[in-house]
Amino acid sequence: MTSGKIREVALRHFARNGYEGASLADISAEVGIKKQSIYNHFTGKDELFFAVFRDVAAREILFVEDYLEQSGSQPLEQLLYGFLNEYRKRYEREDDTKFFLRMAFFPPGHLQREIVDYCNHHIDQQGELIKPFFKAAAASGDMHPDVSIERASAAFTAVVDGMFVEMLYGDMERSLKRLDASWYVYWRGVRNS
Repeated sequence: MTSGKIREVALRHFARNGYEGASLADISAEVGIKKQSIYNHFTGKDELFFAVFRDVAAREILFVEDYLEQSGSQPLEQLLYGFLNEYRKRYEREDDTKFFLRMAFFPPGHLQREIVDYCNHHIDQQGELIKPFFKAAAASGDMHPDVSIERASAAFTAVVDGMFVEMLYGDMERSLKRLDASWYVYWRGVRNS
């Protein structure tokens, strides 16, 4: 049995039950191996968790890169709002996104520092990937001249974070309502009318 299969099953367990609720016994039973066999691939639950977390974080960045590559020719308003909407849909259907957000907002206590550092790096990467689109919009006069690229990017990250909180705590209807309101105010501030 490969470590890949163990990580795949562990992702579902961590996504559903969190770190504390996921058990190596349940993961190994679903994989079809004895619990002790997990230790042939991972030193323990923490190492397995971080392997899953790193895999998921890499796939989340790939989602951002793919979205921006496919949608990069759209006007900034459509690009950014589409990004928010695609991430919302992704949360509905992907264990990766559910797990990543759950761990970003509710990391296991003893692993909090490492998770927070990793998530901050992730947010920084995401911001760097989006900045060229703000720069292009500023150069073409589509962004308000009083709004810097750094400020527009940081504020957009806050809109994304707000949407993530609503997805974690609320339902889809509530998250759509909040997304619509925060987007409206954000875009009015960024665009050059």
